[in-house]
Amino acid sequence: MATSTSPGDGKPTTAASGDSATADQVNLEKADLASVFATLGSSAQGLTGADAKSRLQKYGPNAITEKEESAWRRFLHYFWGPIPWMIEAAALLSAIIGHWADFAIISVLLLYNAIAGFWQERKASRALAALKAGMAPKAEVLRDGDYQAVDAAEVVPGDVVRVRLGQIVPADVRFIDGDFISIDQAALTGESLPVDKKVGDIGYSGSIAKRGAMSAVVIGTGSNTFFGRTAKLVASAGKGMSHSQRAMTQIGDFLIFFCLLLALVLVGYELYHDIVVAKDWHWSSAVDILRLVLVLLIASIPVAMPSVVTVTNALGALALSRKKAIVSRLESIEELAGVDILCTDKTGTLTKNQLTLHEPKLFDAEDADTLIVGAALASEAGSSDPIDCAIAAGIKDPSALKKYTRGDFTPFDPVTKYTLAKVTDADGKALSFAKGAPQAIAKLCALEGDAAKKVEQSVADLAEHGLRALAVSMSANGGDHWSFLGILSLEDPPREDSRETIARAREHGLAVKMITGDDVAIGKEIAQQVGIGTNILNAADVFPKDLNPDHLPQKSIECVDKVDGFGRVFPEHKYAIVKALQGQHHQVAMTGDGVNDAPALKQADCGIAVSGATDAARAAAAIILTAPGLSTVVDAIDEARRIFVRILNYMLFRVAMTLDIMAVVVIATVFFGFTPLTPVMIVLIALLDDVPIMTIAYDNTREPARPVHWQMHRLLFGAGVLGLFAIAQTVGLLLIGMEWLGNKEWQSWIELSKEQLQTVVFLQIVAGGHLLLFVVRARHAFYAKPWPARPLVIAILGTQILAVLMCGFGWLVPKIPWVIIGLVWCYMLAWMFVLDVVKRVLYQHLGGAEQVPEKSSGLL
Repeated sequence: MATSTSPGDGKPTTAASGDSATADQVNLEKADLASVFATLGSSAQGLTGADAKSRLQKYGPNAITEKEESAWRRFLHYFWGPIPWMIEAAALLSAIIGHWADFAIISVLLLYNAIAGFWQERKASRALAALKAGMAPKAEVLRDGDYQAVDAAEVVPGDVVRVRLGQIVPADVRFIDGDFISIDQAALTGESLPVDKKVGDIGYSGSIAKRGAMSAVVIGTGSNTFFGRTAKLVASAGKGMSHSQRAMTQIGDFLIFFCLLLALVLVGYELYHDIVVAKDWHWSSAVDILRLVLVLLIASIPVAMPSVVTVTNALGALALSRKKAIVSRLESIEELAGVDILCTDKTGTLTKNQLTLHEPKLFDAEDADTLIVGAALASEAGSSDPIDCAIAAGIKDPSALKKYTRGDFTPFDPVTKYTLAKVTDADGKALSFAKGAPQAIAKLCALEGDAAKKVEQSVADLAEHGLRALAVSMSANGGDHWSFLGILSLEDPPREDSRETIARAREHGLAVKMITGDDVAIGKEIAQQVGIGTNILNAADVFPKDLNPDHLPQKSIECVDKVDGFGRVFPEHKYAIVKALQGQHHQVAMTGDGVNDAPALKQADCGIAVSGATDAARAAAAIILTAPGLSTVVDAIDEARRIFVRILNYMLFRVAMTLDIMAVVVIATVFFGFTPLTPVMIVLIALLDDVPIMTIAYDNTREPARPVHWQMHRLLFGAGVLGLFAIAQTVGLLLIGMEWLGNKEWQSWIELSKEQLQTVVFLQIVAGGHLLLFVVRARHAFYAKPWPARPLVIAILGTQILAVLMCGFGWLVPKIPWVIIGLVWCYMLAWMFVLDVVKRVLYQHLGGAEQVPEKSSGLL
C-alpha cells in the first residue's frame, strides 16, 4: 500500500508494501531511509516493471484528478434563480395568451443574460489545469535495474527516480544518493532562494533542480503530494456565491414577493368584480386576468439588470486594465471595492526580489572591498545563483577580479556547507577562498573562544534584522591555515514605493497583513521597514499540526485577526488565514505569485496574482497585475470603489422605478379600471431606460475613502422611499389624465383618449426614470459637481429625444399632441426638485448626507 496523506496536515501517515503489510504509523517525511524503504516495500535498486504496473493500477496515476461539471449544466445554471424565474414566467405567460412579440423580446434578453454570464465564467478560474501543466512531463525511473524515461504520470510510490539540473521533481521524494542538489521550491513554499538538499531530505513535486543531481525514492504521488494537496485546496476553495450575486438574488426575492402580493390583490379584485359585482364570469375572463398578471409580471422584472451590471463591470474591467490590472472574474470588481483586509506576500511584492549586499561584518579583511572580492572569487564564474549575482553586483571595481587567475572550483556541498575556489594572484601566489554558512567557515578556520562567540553574535544580530549571513575565508598556504575575512549580509530590500503604498492602503481603510514563506525574522524586518508592523508570528505556532482550514480553533481565528502577519507559511496556512478572516466578517484580498498561493487566491474575496506569477496563481486569481508592487492594487481599489458606486446608483434607480411601475399598474386597474401600460410599452420602458444607462460605467463619482459593501436593508429602504415618491409622481399624472378624460373643457382644448393616456404614462415613466437617475447618482444636490459624464448625458439625451419622437409621431405607441409632451416634461422637471429634496433628507437619515460616501463603509 502506498503512502496516504492527510489533506489537513500534509504529512504521510500510513504506508505498507504490496507484499509485507504493516499497520505501523510512519511519517515518511521524517523516518530514516531504512524505514521508508521497508514501509514502501522498495529498495535503492527501485522496482520491477511488473511491480510498478500493479501499483499504478492500484493507486492510480501520478496526476491531479478533478470532477468537472459539464458545460451544458453550467450554462443551464443561468436559467435558475429569482430573476431568471421571473423572466421565464413572463415569457411563458406571453406564449399562453399569444403575445409573441413580448415572448420574443423577453426570451432574447433571457438568453443574452445567460450567454454573457457563461462566457465570463468560462474565462475565469482554470487553476487546476494550470497546476496540471506544472507537473513534470517525464521522469527518470530506476526499473528492473536500469534508469528509463517514463511519463511522470506513471511514477508510483516506492520508485527510485533521478533528478538532474533543470528537471522538475516528479513526485514527493526522499533523496537517497548523490553529492547534493539545489532545488527551487519558491512556487510551492514561498521561500525566496533555492534550497540545498542532502541525503535524507525531502523534495516536493513540482520543484525545479537548479544545481547538482541526486537520486530519490518516491514517497507520495498525485493528490498525495505537497503539490497535490495544494490542488485539492484549490478545488475546494471558493466562497460560493459572491456578495454581488447575493445582492442580485435578494433584490430578485424582494421584487418577487412584492409582485406576488400585488398579483394577489389584482387577481382578487378582478375575480370579485366579475363574479360578485358584474355577475358575468366567463372562461374568457381568465385570459383577461392572465393578461393583467402578465403586465404586472413584466413590470416587476428588472429585465436588463444582469446585462447592465455585466456591461458596467466589463467597462470597469477595461478601465482597470489601463491601471495594469487584468480582471478575469467580473464580479471581483465589486468584491475589491469592499475589501477591508489586504493579505500580501513579501518577495517581489513588497520587496524587489533581488538580493543586495548590506553592511558587512569585518574580521581579518582590511576593508569591505577585500571581503566582497574574496566572496566573488569563491563563486562559480558566470553563476546565475541569486547570492553570487548579489556579490558580483557589490564589487565596486570589476577589474579587481582580473588580477586573479581561476583554478579548481568545488561547488557548494550541503554537508560542508561552503564553496571552495583556488586562484593565483598577479604575483603568481596560490590562494584559496571559501564562502558559505558562517558556522561552517568558522569551523574551517578553527575559530575558538571569543572569536567563535563573535561570529555567533554577529550572525544573531544579522538574523534579528532579517539579514542573511554569508562568511568568507582565505588560505595562503594550500588550506593548512584559514583566515576568517568576515561576514557578508544580504537582504531583499523593500521596493521604493512599498512604504508609501502601505500608508495609502491604510488611508483607504485597509488593514495590511504580510504572509510569507520566509523566516519570521526576515518578514518582521521588512514589515517594520514598510510600515506594516512587527507583530509577525510563525504560522506553525498559531495553527495546530492537524490543521483543518474549515474548522479552526477560535484561538487561532482571533490571533489571525490581531497580528500583522505570518512567516514560514505553507499553502494550508495561507488558505486557513483567508478563511479565518472571512469567518470574522472581513472581505479579504490576497496577493500571491506561486502555486502555494493558489488555494488562498481562489478562496479570497478577491485573489490578486502579482506581476510574474505562475500559471496556477494567475488561473486561481480574479485579478492579475501586470506591473510590479502593491501600488497597482491600491489604484485598482480606487477604481473598483467608483465602479461599485455606479452600480449602486443603478440599483437604487432600477428598484425604485420597478416599484413605481408595479404599483401604478395595480392602482390604475383597481381604482380606475384602467390598464395604464401595455406589455409592449413595459418592455420598451425596460429597453429605453436600461440600455443607455450602461454608460453609467463612465459616470463621474466621488471616490469613497472607505470600503463599500452591499447592505440590502439600506438599499431596499432607500429605493422604497424613492419608489414611493416616484409612485406619487406617476399616480399624480394619472389622476390629472383621468380628470382630463372626463373634463369637457379640457377635451375641447386638446382631445385625449384612454389609449393616448397610456402613452402619456409611458412617456412620464421613461423620462422620469432617467431624471430619477440624475437625482440618485449624487449624494448632494443633483445640479452640483461632479456632474454626469458626457457619455451618460449623451446616451440619456438621445434616448429622451427618441421617446419624444415615438410619442409625437406614434411609433409603436399611440400618438399624442406635442403640447401634451411639453406639459408632461414641465411636470417631471418640477418633480425632479421634489425628489432631490427627498433624497437629501433620506441620505441624512441614513447617516450623513454628503459625507456618507467618503466616511461610511455602508451602502450610502
